[in-house]
Amino acid sequence: MLAALALPGLLKRLSDRPVMLFGASLLTVLMLGQAFLTPSWPIFLILWALTGIGYSTTLTPQGRLLRRSAHVDDRPAVFTAQFALSHACWLVTYPLAGHAMTAWGMGPALGLLGVLGAVGVTLALKLWPEGDPVVVPHTHTDLPDDHPHVKEHGRKHAHAYVIDDAHHVWPTNG
Repeated sequence: MLAALALPGLLKRLSDRPVMLFGASLLTVLMLGQAFLTPSWPIFLILWALTGIGYSTTLTPQGRLLRRSAHVDDRPAVFTAQFALSHACWLVTYPLAGHAMTAWGMGPALGLLGVLGAVGVTLALKLWPEGDPVVVPHTHTDLPDDHPHVKEHGRKHAHAYVIDDAHHVWPTNG
């Protein structure tokens, strides 16, 4: 709850990327750290609270990302796809965690989950560009002169960029 209450103010000062990457990195470090120690009950409770903060700061801003990544009419499909993808990931990791815990014990299971988290954070750092802008300058060389989007905005323009029928790929030109 602390993270959820702090996030609106924090997200006014920071973009989604550093906040979400902090949360995912915190979860990863906590999983890897717990793989090598057996905490006392008070330490476990602190680690559990930190895990909640990491989880909240990773997942809560995702709605903002999804909203800005789709037009209003497409948002139900985008949110549905994200829900399905997240649950597909859980469908893999929950049994993996259970089997690893049963076969190897808590430390190795948490280590395995920490390694998966580290892979996820590494992929996010690589695939999610720093300074990801909302408004993107771009040029339409792929649309005809009489296309409604070109007529409305001109061939070269900038606006909130969403992949759609007029924008098939993320622009590499200015």
